[in-house]
Amino acid sequence: MNLITLFLTCANEQEAKKISDKLLDKKLAACVKITDVKSDYLWKGQKQHGEEAMLIIDSTDEKFDAIEAAVKEIHSYDVFVLTAYPVAKASAGVEAWVKEVTS
Repeated sequence: MNLITLFLTCANEQEAKKISDKLLDKKLAACVKITDVKSDYLWKGQKQHGEEAMLIIDSTDEKFDAIEAAVKEIHSYDVFVLTAYPVAKASAGVEAWVKEVTS
């Protein structure tokens, strides 16, 4: 069980909050941060610009599939971007806390 940080863009803060609540209620994440982002991206051959909400999720690698399934139940996008990155180092106590609250 290794720590990961996940990033997920959402259509708006309301959708992000619903997803955050679900992940915490199901103990799939130890912490979820929500921030506003401006996104530029290509979709169906067209350049798009949008304002979205970004979730930054602290969890473990073994929870990724369950997180993806929980997001899929709520997310409004046909294709949502959920990416995970391994945590190389964390301050004292973080690993134990994340593992404790997500088990």
